[in-house]
Amino acid sequence: MRVFPGARTSLPPLPFGEHSVSKRRTGRPRTRNAGLFHKISPFLSSCAIKRPNPALEISTLTAAAPIARALLSVSDKSGLIDFAKGLAAHGVELVSTGGTRKALEEAGLPVRDVSDITGFPEMMDGRVKTLHPKVHGGLLAIRGNEEHRAAMAAHGIGPIDLLVVNLYPFEATLARGGSFEDLIENIDIGGPAMIRAAAKNHDDVTVIVDVADYDEVLAEIAENAGATSLPFRRRMAAKAYARTGAYDAAISNWFAATLEEDTPTFRALGGTLAEALRYGENPHQSAAFYFTPEKRPGVATARQLQGKALSYNNLNDTDAAFECVAEFDPAKSAAVVIVKHANPCGVAEAPTLVEAYEKALACDPVSAFGGIIAVNRTLDADTARKIVEIFTEVIVAPDASEEAIAIISAKKNLRLLVTGALPDPRAEGLIAKTLAGGLLVQSRDNAVVDDMTLKVVTKRRPTPEEMADLAFAFRIAKHVKSNAIVYVKDGASVGIGAGQMSRVDSARIAAAKAADAAKLAGLPEPLTKGSVVASDAFFPFADGLEAAVAAGATAVIQPGGSQRDAEVIAAADAAGLAMVFTGTRHFRH
Repeated sequence: MRVFPGARTSLPPLPFGEHSVSKRRTGRPRTRNAGLFHKISPFLSSCAIKRPNPALEISTLTAAAPIARALLSVSDKSGLIDFAKGLAAHGVELVSTGGTRKALEEAGLPVRDVSDITGFPEMMDGRVKTLHPKVHGGLLAIRGNEEHRAAMAAHGIGPIDLLVVNLYPFEATLARGGSFEDLIENIDIGGPAMIRAAAKNHDDVTVIVDVADYDEVLAEIAENAGATSLPFRRRMAAKAYARTGAYDAAISNWFAATLEEDTPTFRALGGTLAEALRYGENPHQSAAFYFTPEKRPGVATARQLQGKALSYNNLNDTDAAFECVAEFDPAKSAAVVIVKHANPCGVAEAPTLVEAYEKALACDPVSAFGGIIAVNRTLDADTARKIVEIFTEVIVAPDASEEAIAIISAKKNLRLLVTGALPDPRAEGLIAKTLAGGLLVQSRDNAVVDDMTLKVVTKRRPTPEEMADLAFAFRIAKHVKSNAIVYVKDGASVGIGAGQMSRVDSARIAAAKAADAAKLAGLPEPLTKGSVVASDAFFPFADGLEAAVAAGATAVIQPGGSQRDAEVIAAADAAGLAMVFTGTRHFRH
């Protein structure tokens, strides 16, 4: 029996052969960057950016737990054989279930079936395999507790020192649109139960839920003469609980959606770490990006073809740009959206992408510098050539031609993302925002102007051209921070006012920016002359509408619903404007 400094050597041997007892070794906890497959639930953990935590500090003597027996039961068999060979090379006994056992046997590895230990076969189509006291006793028994050891000896329970489990692929089944029956069958029961048991007893048991950690487990065993360190086990236990939390969150949210339950009593949100970011909105803030089970096309599903790593602000702005451009059907027209600080600063549609880009850029060329560009069609060479003429942070598109990719590659820092598809603006989903001590959850704003019943409330009706521009403007207003005012002319934004505390200020700022853009282009009159205007919410007073009239607008689209609607309608009639009510508001904060 191997004895380490500080080992407790007076305990009797355990069933199923001699088993090394707990030991301690000199050393301090090691830290490493968060793995790419770290699971997290916001109720369990914050962003996985490592910081010293006095509550988790271990003394300079760190307890080591030997690995003599491992139970492996995995759905994802990536790296399994090499990992199991590494364990076997260290003399670890392998115990396994079903398909995992078969894979190990086919690789020529000695492996015991878990039924040999439990005395019960797998039953009920594999639903019952590991739900047995001889499994959970082996995971939960405290090795230094005499009563636990006596119970193990009395009932023939052998210790399990290493648990390796990855769960039934519920999230993947959900993402591919599996049936209700398929989803139910892919809810893992035994796996989470074992994971939680092993994590609870991490003083003695090592639990692994991520194939990305296999190499580190083997390194730990090699460095600690057949054992793992307590800091490592504690870190893996935290990861294990986060994994089961995220897994259960996916299941509970699916059930709530299936039952059309908007306000379940308990709401859990979970995700998978995609990337630890350099910092958040500001350098003093830590940040990370997480995947969720929802496979909505966008930054989370995109492939980055080139460029620097995406920052927190890049990701946020790119998401805003791509969600906005998805409002425009690529079968009808090409569309381009330019975003700065999560607000559109130029939006246009045209027969070709390059025409749409030039029109979008003309709206606010000053703000477009260093912006994010989203397109609704495959990025082509002509558009790519125009884009690289000014400094741009990110381009996001459903796809990109080889020639366009080659052109963009000349700008090594320019990030190019392809998503494979556009998100559906009508699709349902959840939006969450944290508050002090709470969480706000709402459904996604999936209202589309094409589906609204538009009501003309003025004496003059909009012309067909005005009506087309009004619908275009309201699509944009949906994606502008409130209070939002958008001027549009001939399928292009010509002035955007965002985020002001008063609606009239947004109207004035948008008009002023349009006048500045006209001067920059050497035009004789403001871009808003002869435009239409959209407001994301009703005009509380006539002053906002009067500001639009002063800017040269000829038609207005707004939700309506103000106590002063009659006053606003009268002002529109007095100015000869056409005005349309949508009945739908698009606040965005």
